Amino acid sequence: MIVSVNARNNHPRADTVLVVPLSTSIHKGEVPTHTVLEPGQPGLRDRSVAKAEDVSVIRKTYLDPSRERLRTLTSTQICELARKVELAMGCLL
Repeated sequence: MIVSVNARNNHPRADTVLVVPLSTSIHKGEVPTHTVLEPGQPGLRDRSVAKAEDVSVIRKTYLDPSRERLRTLTSTQICELARKVELAMGCLL
Protein backbone atom coordinates (compact mmCIF):
# COMPACT_ATOMS: atom_id res chain seq x y z
CA MET A 1 0.00 0.00 0.00
CA ILE A 2 1.51 3.35 -1.03
CA VAL A 3 1.50 5.71 1.95
CA SER A 4 3.69 8.60 0.76
CA VAL A 5 1.98 11.89 -0.07
CA ASN A 6 0.86 12.49 -3.63
CA ALA A 7 3.17 15.50 -3.97
CA ARG A 8 6.09 13.10 -3.56
CA ASN A 9 4.48 10.30 -5.57
CA ASN A 10 3.88 12.57 -8.56
CA HIS A 11 7.14 14.53 -8.43
CA PRO A 12 9.11 13.90 -11.64
CA ARG A 13 12.46 13.62 -9.84
CA ALA A 14 11.23 11.23 -7.12
CA ASP A 15 11.84 7.70 -8.33
CA THR A 16 10.51 5.91 -5.24
CA VAL A 17 7.32 5.72 -3.18
CA LEU A 18 6.89 4.90 0.51
CA VAL A 19 4.98 1.67 1.10
CA VAL A 20 3.55 -0.44 3.91
CA PRO A 21 3.09 -4.08 2.90
CA LEU A 22 -0.23 -5.87 3.30
CA SER A 23 -0.89 -9.46 4.28
CA THR A 24 -4.00 -11.59 4.56
CA SER A 25 -2.35 -13.66 7.35
CA ILE A 26 -3.82 -12.07 10.44
CA HIS A 27 -2.54 -13.23 13.84
CA LYS A 28 -5.03 -14.18 16.55
CA GLY A 29 -3.59 -11.78 19.12
CA GLU A 30 -3.23 -8.07 18.51
CA VAL A 31 0.11 -7.02 17.01
CA PRO A 32 0.72 -3.39 18.04
CA THR A 33 2.31 -2.44 14.71
CA HIS A 34 -0.47 -3.92 12.54
CA THR A 35 -3.60 -2.19 11.28
CA VAL A 36 -6.47 -4.43 10.19
CA LEU A 37 -8.27 -3.30 7.03
CA GLU A 38 -11.65 -4.72 6.13
CA PRO A 39 -12.68 -5.77 2.61
CA GLY A 40 -13.53 -2.73 0.51
CA GLN A 41 -11.23 -0.39 2.40
CA PRO A 42 -9.22 0.77 0.48
CA GLY A 43 -10.51 -1.42 -2.35
CA LEU A 44 -9.36 -4.69 -0.77
CA ARG A 45 -11.03 -7.97 -1.62
CA ASP A 46 -10.01 -9.74 1.59
CA ARG A 47 -9.54 -8.76 5.22
CA SER A 48 -5.90 -7.69 5.40
CA VAL A 49 -3.35 -6.30 7.77
CA ALA A 50 -0.99 -3.39 7.08
CA LYS A 51 2.40 -4.23 8.61
CA ALA A 52 3.83 -0.87 9.73
CA GLU A 53 7.01 -2.51 11.04
CA ASP A 54 7.94 -3.31 7.44
CA VAL A 55 7.63 0.21 5.99
CA SER A 56 9.93 0.57 3.02
CA VAL A 57 10.51 2.37 -0.27
CA ILE A 58 10.21 0.86 -3.70
CA ARG A 59 11.11 2.21 -7.11
CA LYS A 60 8.19 3.46 -9.16
CA THR A 61 9.44 1.38 -12.09
CA TYR A 62 8.53 -1.77 -10.11
CA LEU A 63 4.88 -0.75 -9.89
CA ASP A 64 2.44 -2.24 -12.36
CA PRO A 65 -0.10 0.13 -13.87
CA SER A 66 -3.32 0.11 -11.88
CA ARG A 67 -6.05 -2.05 -13.42
CA GLU A 68 -8.71 -0.46 -11.23
CA ARG A 69 -9.43 2.97 -9.85
CA LEU A 70 -6.98 3.72 -7.05
CA ARG A 71 -8.48 3.91 -3.58
CA THR A 72 -7.33 6.20 -0.81
CA LEU A 73 -6.99 5.76 2.92
CA THR A 74 -8.62 8.21 5.26
CA SER A 75 -6.46 10.71 7.13
CA THR A 76 -7.27 8.76 10.30
CA GLN A 77 -5.95 5.53 8.77
CA ILE A 78 -2.75 7.20 7.51
CA CYS A 79 -2.12 8.79 10.93
CA GLU A 80 -2.75 5.44 12.66
CA LEU A 81 -0.18 3.79 10.38
CA ALA A 82 2.28 6.64 11.05
CA ARG A 83 1.91 6.14 14.82
CA LYS A 84 2.53 2.42 14.37
CA VAL A 85 5.67 3.10 12.29
CA GLU A 86 6.88 5.30 15.18
CA LEU A 87 6.12 2.47 17.59
CA ALA A 88 8.07 0.01 15.41
CA MET A 89 11.04 2.43 15.51
CA GLY A 90 10.91 2.66 19.30
CA CYS A 91 9.39 6.15 19.48
CA LEU A 92 6.96 5.59 22.32
CA LEU A 93 4.77 8.66 22.45
